[in-house]
Amino acid sequence: MPGTQILVNELVTKLRKRKVEGSQATALLTAELLRSVISQLKVPQTNQAETLIEAVKSVGEQLVAANPVELAVGNIVKRVLHVIREEDFSVATNALRGLVSSAGGDNRDTAEQKDFRAQDVAVAAGPPSRPPSLHSLLDRTPDSAIARHSSYIGDSFEGKGKSADRNTEIWKLKHDVIRAVNELIEDINSCHEQIAEHAVELIHHNEIILTFGRSRTVREFLCAAKEKRSFRVFVAEGAPKYQRHALAKDLVARGLQTTLITDSAVFAMISRVNMVVVGVHAVMANGGVLGPVGLNMVALAARKHAVPFVVVAGTHKLCPLYPQNPQVLLNEMRCPSELLQYGEFSDCMDFSIGSGTPLLNVVNPAFDYVPPELVSVFITDIGGYNPSFMHRLIADYYSADDVNLPKKTTS
Repeated sequence: MPGTQILVNELVTKLRKRKVEGSQATALLTAELLRSVISQLKVPQTNQAETLIEAVKSVGEQLVAANPVELAVGNIVKRVLHVIREEDFSVATNALRGLVSSAGGDNRDTAEQKDFRAQDVAVAAGPPSRPPSLHSLLDRTPDSAIARHSSYIGDSFEGKGKSADRNTEIWKLKHDVIRAVNELIEDINSCHEQIAEHAVELIHHNEIILTFGRSRTVREFLCAAKEKRSFRVFVAEGAPKYQRHALAKDLVARGLQTTLITDSAVFAMISRVNMVVVGVHAVMANGGVLGPVGLNMVALAARKHAVPFVVVAGTHKLCPLYPQNPQVLLNEMRCPSELLQYGEFSDCMDFSIGSGTPLLNVVNPAFDYVPPELVSVFITDIGGYNPSFMHRLIADYYSADDVNLPKKTTS
């Protein structure tokens, strides 16, 4: 894949040099790149799923290693791997059912084949309360039954001259995977609007909403509620970059009554607040979240005053890893110049020795971890969930075989 490798190298360079940051931007670029890789990959007629999985894993390892703190990159890689496994199982299941149906027309079904068809239908139906993912269905299908029926398929193809149909089903996998990736890209692009649909249910008249962090999802959420509700917004300014000044201006431009406060004033103002609504960097498998530095302080203040702490996040931010997993980089240090200009350090150097040892050190972390017990509810593009349910929701989007990607060292 010489052509796609150029695209891979370009994205790896952007991630490593931090030219692209943020969960949505990195998730979107990753999904689009994997779509290109899959579409241009030459696959054999047999073991097509394994070929696609190896290609996606190879690209994913490079992207994750380029910037491990962008967890959305790994999330998208693992979701595409899950899509490949599910579509492969779907194609195989449809082929089995078609052959069994065809054989049934000739009244030549053995008791064993009828048994397998009944089992196949029962497994596909699943429990009525919560339909399982196709990957879980595959896990529940006995290997011996698959092997016996696969042998029967081979005989049926040879006896009935169905080789053309078999090739059609095999090549169908790649197109189905690309279609599913296109749907994933569409979901990433539209997640803000889907989340905003729940705003009116949560925000009521004359309430005061506090937000912390510059999040497009939060902005659209608040603006959607403004269409039917009259309320005020407190925006913490977000030192040291003060990025939330721009958020405050955007909310004012959309007609929202907005008050800008310092980060250190959050605890002093929280008693007046009815709800805290924040966007996050990632949602972990245990229901904890990674967000902008200082978010844990806001969550603790909210719990102290019994204020609901609401997290809005698209499903591309759902991470199948737990915070204690070695692959999870919970934080990174930003440039010290965000706090002090380099010229100001000249007054903080000890020149009594030749090395000029600095007397002042600057620590500028990027993220905070908020444990699940401080989160009241998650609002996603597919609905609202309690923190205790997140691990079950995440299990529907990822396969157990792909949770831990092998590490690849970047030069």
